[in-house]
Parts: sequence; C-alpha cells; structure tokens
Amino acid sequence: MTQALIDALQNPAIFPHPVEEFQVIETHISWVILTGSYAYKIKKSVNFGFLDFTDVEARKHFCSEEVRLNKRLTDGLYLEVVAITGSIDAPQLNGDGPAIEYAVKMRQFPQTQLLGDMQKRGELCETHIDALAKQIARFHDEAPQVPAEHPLGDPHAIMAPIRQNFEQIRPLLNEPADLQQLDALEAWAEDSFTRLLPLLEQRRHNGSIRECHGDIHLGNATMLDGEVMLFDCIEFNEPFRLIDVASDAAFLAMDLEDRGLKPLSRRFVSTWLELTGDYQAMPLINFYKAYRAMVRGKVNLFRLDQEDDPVQRAVIVRQYRSYANLAESYSAIPSRLLAITHGISAVGKSTVAMRLVEALGALRFRSDFERKRLFGEQDASAQNILGGGIYNPNASAATYQRLHDLAETALLAGFPVVIDATYLKEEQRQDAWKIAEKTGAPFLILDCQAPDEVISIWLKQRQAEGLDPSDATEEVILAQRQHLEPLTPTEVTQSYRVDTHDAATLDNLIKQIRSRLPGL
Repeated sequence: MTQALIDALQNPAIFPHPVEEFQVIETHISWVILTGSYAYKIKKSVNFGFLDFTDVEARKHFCSEEVRLNKRLTDGLYLEVVAITGSIDAPQLNGDGPAIEYAVKMRQFPQTQLLGDMQKRGELCETHIDALAKQIARFHDEAPQVPAEHPLGDPHAIMAPIRQNFEQIRPLLNEPADLQQLDALEAWAEDSFTRLLPLLEQRRHNGSIRECHGDIHLGNATMLDGEVMLFDCIEFNEPFRLIDVASDAAFLAMDLEDRGLKPLSRRFVSTWLELTGDYQAMPLINFYKAYRAMVRGKVNLFRLDQEDDPVQRAVIVRQYRSYANLAESYSAIPSRLLAITHGISAVGKSTVAMRLVEALGALRFRSDFERKRLFGEQDASAQNILGGGIYNPNASAATYQRLHDLAETALLAGFPVVIDATYLKEEQRQDAWKIAEKTGAPFLILDCQAPDEVISIWLKQRQAEGLDPSDATEEVILAQRQHLEPLTPTEVTQSYRVDTHDAATLDNLIKQIRSRLPGL
C-alpha cells in the first residue's frame, strides 16, 4: 500500500456513483476516502503488534470482520467489502483480475455529527447519553457470550494487559513524582485484582464476557438520521473485543470524565446498570475505568519517541499526567450516603434522584425498573388498582427487598446510593434505614412535594410521551394519597423537603449534602 494508490483512487471515473468531492482522512492504521455519498476505508500495511495488516489477505479478512461486527450496531452504515483491482496507477473497484487491495464501503456522514465534535461545540446533552446507554445496553444483551473455557475469560488474562501498562509506562517516565504515582497505582490495581478475583471468576462463568465493541468513546459515535449510532468497533484484535461488558461500558465513562463531563459519565453508568440489571458489575466500574485511563496515558507516552521538540514532549507528558491523575481518582475512597425518596407517583422523584446521580456520583435504583425485572409488565385489568397485579403486597415486599439488597451491595462497593421509590409505608423506610445502619452510611429521606396541579400536568406529560416505566394513573395517585403514612417525628429529623417544582430547593439540597459529606 502506497500513497500513490490513494492518489490514484481520487478519480471520479472509478466509482459507480456520482462523486461530489474527494477528501482523505488518514489515521495510523487506515485511510478513509470520502466521496460525498460514500466513504471507502482502506487498511494500511502496518504491524503494531496488537494488529497485523501486512498481508493483503489479512486486510481482506479484517475488512470483512469490520463489516460483520459493526452491522451489529449500525443499520445501513457499513455496506460491503470492495475489491480494488487493476494496478496502483490505474485502479478499479470490483474489476477483473486479482485484487491488489480491499476497502470497506460505508455510507458517508458529516464528520461534524460525531458526538466528540458535538461535545467540543457544547451541543452534547443528556438525551445523547441516554440514547447511547440504551444502545450499549441492548448491544451487550444481544452480543454473543464467550464460553467459560475460553482463555480470554480467565481473570489472569484480564489482568495481564493491566500489568503490561505499568511495565510499558515505567521506562518512559523520569520524574520521581511520576514514578511514585505509578507505583501507587500499580499497587492499587494488584490489591483490587486480589479483592475482585472471585467476582471476575463468577463473571467468566455467567456470560458477562462477550464479543463487545472494545473502543467505546465519543469519537466513535455519531448522529445519523436523527439517531445516536455507535460504530467502529475493534475488529483486528480479539483480546480487545472479547471482554467483560463492564470494561466495555467503563471506557465511555472514562472518556466522558476525561472530557470534563463527570455528571454525564455518572448518568451513563447509572442508566447502563439500570437498563442491563448487571449490578454485579458495580465493584468493577472504577477498576476498569482506571485501566482504560492508563491505556490512554500509555498511548500518549508512546509518542515521545517520535517527538524531538521539548515543548511538544512536555505537552505529551502533561497529557499522560492528566490520565494518570484520572486513574488515581478512581482509587479514592468516596463518601457514602443512602438516600431514599418519599412521595406519591409523578411528584418528580426520579428527577431528584438523577440529580444526585449527576452531582454526587450516586447510583440510582428505581422501583419501577426492579419491579418489572422481577415480575414483568402490569396486567391491563389491574392498571388503576393500588395493590393490584404486580403491585400486590407480596410483589411490593419483594421489590423493596431487592432495592435494599442492591443498595447494600453498592454501598459496600463504595458508591453513594439513591433509591427512587414511593416509600409510602414507615416499615419500608425503616428497612432502608437498617441498610444504612448496617453499612455505616448516613441516611437521608428526600421528602418530595409539589402542588397537585403540577403533579397532574407531569403525569399527563409522561403518559403522552410513553417513555416512563411507571404504571401510575390518576386513580392510583389518589389511592396513594389515602394510604401514605406520614413521616414520623424521628423520620422528619432524617429528612429534607424537596419542592420538586422549585429548582432552587434541589440546588440547596446538593449544597447541604456536600457541606456535610465533603467527599461527595
């Protein structure tokens, strides 16, 4: 593969479709020729150890793999593998004679629609993150499982690249402070691995190791036809792709935090856990985020060999330190908190809970999701009956037990927690308080209030949108008011009133929590 072939391909007569203009994007492993309607991605004849494209048949194979793997995530973006025939000076697409090269033909989209570019312009918002979380959760659910006996599922195989990071980074550092930090990070990684080993072994056998994406970040997601679409998964290296789904998700979480988007990172993690129900992964999130940050830092340091300019070398080291500091932040022991919401349906409890997720790094557990994960959808015949169908007393008791079990696991894993449920009964609230006592976490009841007319408007809005998992109707809310057990005097001392229609009240809540728990 030479630059001469890339130049020769920029000839409109070669293509079986109109060409608006040519633009070439070059990376360290490929060229992408943009034509207007379609893009042609050609792999370079390079060998970086973790990938080997030096043989034309290998490039053909990985072109096919790229199309196959990315079609799992995209609809109509990856089209086919095209053979480049003829000669370097006079190439043809799918012409007669043997192929001299291969290209992946893709539908072209504006580079300005990449979520990474949108983020730089300040256009990335919660809607994009929620859409990504849904796509990734669905993708992980459908991705093929790696058999338990596969060597890549072995916890020691998972730990190998983490150890390799430290081995490869150490010779590239000179400053004692950098080396001291690296030693501390390595010790934390080893301690974490020892602690997490039984969990990693469990996940090897329960189907959590899957054929994942391997490279989830904002630069590999775009807006296409009004929808968020993830693309460009790893096709060239199985160890990068056959991984724990938690590692796959952690990459995006780290990428968002690296971009200064910590609230969106927290929102993504909580939503991904909520949608997948993979709460077993909670203790692994920071472990994998730190790994991903150190990979980024290492790749940055590798550029030192290619740079002689002292100023640019200093920039590279500074970028490494940013990633190392990010990795170090994941080793910190956070302040913990168990907060529960209290209030009737449609009063705004989920909005309050999500604010704690974004501002404090809490994990949100929602009764609506966990109830349906346990019992399925509500029967239409019981739709307007409080305590009917999947809301019968036994089902409700099981739902609250699950919420409290999840909260205990999350608290023990070091996360603050907010449980989004009505908590109409004192007994339910007392059971939550016992979890806080058991785990040594502060306890807070968020007493959610809003005017009746506001609640009615919000209920109608969410019913019209049809996106909320709650089954509450006006009849159910009326029945909830009648059965709600007010907070006891003791509970009032453990509570904070949140007027959910007043943003200032919620802002003050966050300030109050941070003043009492500075680690959040």
